[in-house]
Amino acid sequence: MGGSRSVRVREKGPPRASTQDRIVEAAIRTLRERGFAGASARAIAQTGGFNQALIFYHFGTVNDLLLAALDATSSRRMERYRAVTESITTLPELMEKAVVVYREDLESGHTKVLAELIAGASSEPSLGPQIVARIEPWVTFTTDTIGRVIKDSPIEPFIPKEEVAFAVVALYLGIELLAHLNGQLSRADRLIDAGTRLALLFAGIFPTPQGQ
Repeated sequence: MGGSRSVRVREKGPPRASTQDRIVEAAIRTLRERGFAGASARAIAQTGGFNQALIFYHFGTVNDLLLAALDATSSRRMERYRAVTESITTLPELMEKAVVVYREDLESGHTKVLAELIAGASSEPSLGPQIVARIEPWVTFTTDTIGRVIKDSPIEPFIPKEEVAFAVVALYLGIELLAHLNGQLSRADRLIDAGTRLALLFAGIFPTPQGQ
């Protein structure tokens, strides 16, 4: 028999990001730093330190990559929103948590990515329907959350949940877009604070069964 052979044990560490993940992260960073107009294949490749040909190999077009970037950041934020809201049972608590995740959205750069793609849709009309399709899950999530919070309350029969959810998402997008355009986040904060006070007043008049 031959002599004993040493076996190298490979230490486990965090999984390496795939090439596609690296490209998506570079696209997210480029959108944050340079905006839609500056998110060319060359710029994204420079940001990520890879050959720009990889973008077309893995995603086909730059716009498809940018949509993948929106999918990635939106998925992260949806996971966070679900974790934050799953145990909420009252309107005041919902507004309180909404303020927290709203500020997280600003800090994470998610709203910057979304705002840049919405702006880009004006020059790339094909992006419009794609972006709308990616906003719909947020309307559904908001509808479900509102429905759960007001369930069995006196106001439930009078609240059109889908319409209110659409209005909330539209208001959120409008606030974010204006905040990024003029850089005045304080006005958005004041609006959120006003909404919180209104929710407290509303809950006092029409308490949910869980909040009684």
